[in-house]
Amino acid sequence: MTRLVTVLATAVLAAASAIHFSDAQAQVFPNRPVTVVVPFPPGGVADLSIRTIQSSLERQLKQTVIISNRAGAAGAVGMAAAASAAADGYTILCALPSISTIPEVDALFGRTPVFKREQFQPIARLNADPSMLVINASLPWKTLKEMVDDAKKKPGEFVYTSSGIYGASHFPMEQLLHAADIKMRHLPTNGGGPATNAVLGGHAAGWASPPALASPHLAGGKMRGLVVWGDVRLEEFPDVPSAKELGYDLQYWVWAGLFAPKAAPADAINVLRRAVGAAVKDPEYIAAMKKAQTPIAYLDAPQFQEFWDKDAARLADVVKKIGKVEEK
Repeated sequence: MTRLVTVLATAVLAAASAIHFSDAQAQVFPNRPVTVVVPFPPGGVADLSIRTIQSSLERQLKQTVIISNRAGAAGAVGMAAAASAAADGYTILCALPSISTIPEVDALFGRTPVFKREQFQPIARLNADPSMLVINASLPWKTLKEMVDDAKKKPGEFVYTSSGIYGASHFPMEQLLHAADIKMRHLPTNGGGPATNAVLGGHAAGWASPPALASPHLAGGKMRGLVVWGDVRLEEFPDVPSAKELGYDLQYWVWAGLFAPKAAPADAINVLRRAVGAAVKDPEYIAAMKKAQTPIAYLDAPQFQEFWDKDAARLADVVKKIGKVEEK
């Protein structure tokens, strides 16, 4: 009898240990590479934001971080793919403010949304910069006033570009055109890299660029900055005036943040949050951001959620004010 009890007890303990080991093994995250969907082509602000922190994240997660560029429809293609990805934490999204505006635009046109904000949960905000209007340096305009005056004389003659219709750089330009009462033709592209190339190649006069993308071209004399959306000048570009000082009430921030599908498990999200929180303190990442002239504007998930809700509400109002803008 004693032998039987001992055998049974040993069997129960072994089974319990096996179950415990199995549960622990299942809970380890991540135990394979993590994919970050970037809904724009290489070279744009979302792409640069994640590539800058990629190696720091890999060190924290002890796993490979794969960057998957899935461009199209001003970011809607990649965001929809991320929204429908397996909610296990292994597929996350690096998005811009267009994650808030695309569903609003779909509603404006009476379309079924390709994704909804409610399908995502925030992990962390990485950076946030106001847009800057940059033009090809070969153009004669030295100030925003000169550009506006010229555009009023030649309505619809000049072309501006963007990362896509209703994308992160389309909004601020439409704001400016309305505020200045001028007309320009729109040349949409599918990302910040192509938009930059359109200006450098002379296919468009300018665009509302994230400062980090424009920085090397401003320094190299190929572009000229005319105005920064917001109330103050940027420390990195002290010669470029703010919209407020030029008499325009224009507010627009290009931020980049990481998101996961809403149903992703809390344990995985917490691991990702801790990893990002540690990665933004990595000296290598700090140096890379300084080189890119992009201030780190990290927000952990709760603070990012609060910011995102307020920013989305403000942008929804902007969508209504702009109204329907068809591709020209």
